[in-house]
Amino acid sequence: MDLKQYQIVLVNLDPTIGSEIRKMRPCVIISPDEMNKYLRTIIIAPMTTVSRNYPTRVKVRHDKKDGWIVIDQVRTIDKRRIIKILGKLKNNEIKKVKDIIKETFVD
Repeated sequence: MDLKQYQIVLVNLDPTIGSEIRKMRPCVIISPDEMNKYLRTIIIAPMTTVSRNYPTRVKVRHDKKDGWIVIDQVRTIDKRRIIKILGKLKNNEIKKVKDIIKETFVD
């Protein structure tokens, strides 16, 4: 499976502990393509359809549904958790994700 940054993939996140987002759900690949090509792990941000407008969440439209990319739940997973590729973020959504990641983890 050729995995690229900002693709939306279906991921099995179980098992989880405590307040981690769980179950099988769409996630956005955050890790850069160089890492995705050579490592057995990948960095993702889960997506949800139930959220509030938190500063660490990016509102998107995917599969004819409104949803949120949950930047505050970014995690590294083994690639074996990925079930299939569902699509890719639009350019304006990628910019929002980059801005929120920078604001959350860099600044």
